[in-house]
Order: sequence, then C-alpha cells, then structure tokens
Amino acid sequence: MPLPDLPVVFEVGSMIAIVLILLADLLIVARRSHVPTVKESGLWVGLYVGLALVFAVLMLVVAGGDAAGQFVAGWLTEYSLSIDNLFVFVIIMARFAVPKQIQQSVLMMGIIIALVLRGVFILLGAQLIEDFSWIFYLFGAWLVYTAIQQVREDHDDDAEQQDSFIVRQLRRRVRITDTFDGIKLRTTHDGVRHLTPMIVVLIAIGTTDLLFALDSIPAIFGITESAFIVFTANVFALMGLRQLYFLLGGLLEKLVYLKYGIAVILAFIGVKLVLHALHENELPFINGGRPVEWAPEITTVTSLVVIVVSIGLATLASLVRMRHESSTERQPADR
Repeated sequence: MPLPDLPVVFEVGSMIAIVLILLADLLIVARRSHVPTVKESGLWVGLYVGLALVFAVLMLVVAGGDAAGQFVAGWLTEYSLSIDNLFVFVIIMARFAVPKQIQQSVLMMGIIIALVLRGVFILLGAQLIEDFSWIFYLFGAWLVYTAIQQVREDHDDDAEQQDSFIVRQLRRRVRITDTFDGIKLRTTHDGVRHLTPMIVVLIAIGTTDLLFALDSIPAIFGITESAFIVFTANVFALMGLRQLYFLLGGLLEKLVYLKYGIAVILAFIGVKLVLHALHENELPFINGGRPVEWAPEITTVTSLVVIVVSIGLATLASLVRMRHESSTERQPADR
C-alpha cells in the first residue's frame, strides 16, 4: 500500500472546503428542521455522492490514479458501513419515539459525534501503524472476527440490550422526563430541572458511533495508510447520511442480505491486512522476523472490485427477495 504524495496546499484546501460544507449543512438543519421529502432527500444524497466523485477526480489529477483509487475504495467501504450504521439509528429513533420533526437535528449531531470519534481513531491508528507495523495483524484478526459477528448477530437484539443498559444506568442517577422538548437536553418540569430523552438518544448514538469506528477505521487502513485519505473518505461517507436515512426509510430493514455483503468486505480486508503484515513482517516468531516473500500484496483495483461486487450483489439479492415477497402477497388465495 504505497503512501500517496499529496501536496500540502491540496490537503489544506480540501479540509477548509469540507469544514465549510459541514458548517453550511449544519446551518441549514438549524434553520429548517423538518421532515424532508423523498425527492429532497434524493437530491441531497445525489449532491454528496457527486461531491465525493468530484473529489476523487481532483485526487486523480493532483496525486494520480493510485491515490484516487484508494480514496474511492475507502469511501465505498465507509459508505457501506455507514449504511449498516443506519439500521441501528432506525432502531434508536423508534425505541425512544424521537419526533420526526427533530430527527434531522438528532442525526446531524450524531454525524458530528461520529466525525470527532473517527478523527481521534484515525490519528491513533496512523501513529500505531507508523510505530508498530505488526498492528496490521491485530487489525486483520479483528476485522475477520467482526465479519463473523456481522453474520451471526442481529442488529435489533444488540441495540436493544445496549440501549436498555444506558437507560437503566441514567435513570438510576438522574431525573429524565418522558417527553422531548425540541432538541433541548434539559428542561423544567414542575419547577424542577430535568434532563430530556434527547441526552439518552445522543449517548446511544455516540456509543453506536464508537463501536462502528472500531470496525470502520481498521477496515479503511487496510486500503490506504494515508491519514488524509482515511479522514476524507470518512467525511464524504458520513455527509449525506442524514438524507439517506429519510430516503431509504423502511427500505433499510428490507435489505436483508446487506449485512452479508458487508461481512465479505470486512473479511476480505482483514485477510488483506494480514497478508500485508506478513509482507512487512518484523515479529521474530514469524519467519524469523523476516518478511514473508510469498505473501501477495492485494492491489487497490482488486479491493475496489471486491467492494463494489459485494455490495452490489447483496443489494440486488435483497431487492429480488423483496420483489418476490411483494408479488407473493399480491397473489390471490387459491381457496
């Protein structure tokens, strides 16, 4: 995984542009907190996907095809994992009966929390990779384990156990109202200051973001070691996630095979990380501390193909099943 040589001006300019876009998005949400239509959501999702593709083209011009390929592969990986994250967001919103009028604001705050947490993890991950090359063994093993859990576990069960634990701990220690007061975290009830359920929702979303960061950051470091590409891929994957939530709506829970596609991606990148670690091996108990020459290096193009095919087939299979079930329901009974 060669480290792209990116001009400092390009990196600084990109970060300024990204911050301005996020601030504009935040301002729009603050001024127009409403339930977006499907058309509106689709236009915004298309805009953010378009921005990511434009950034990939700029990366191609500035740093070459390999850097652009690493960004696209990383962005698609993070985007697919972010969609998986939406499953849990749907459960959290339903579980705490978050009013639809403030769901945009809640999701925006969740995205900001995710960006902060992932930024910290990226800095830590980049430093660990620089100091300890053997960390790729741990990253790879973790991703393979996560892939197995992705197939075995049920989103609903995990989220309910996690949320019930958070609610139980909070209600033991603080006063929380049963109703929301807009997006306020505190409100006055019968002359007494209380926290609102918003604090519980944000903690649940923050905890979810933390858990997903543990999977997504090692996954993208399996595609590129550039902290800049890792961070920008995460930002572009998270931008538009709020609108995607409203665009997909009830379709999310019908994409039943998506988790298998994500599991394949995680397992593939996990294996790729282990092979990369073998290729640069420094552990004395593996091949005498020497690089394992037979260990192949999986190219960025190969990674990109696996990611696209895995998500594409999983989505297609889900849509075929959904159409089959729909046609079955419409068929009149024989009797």
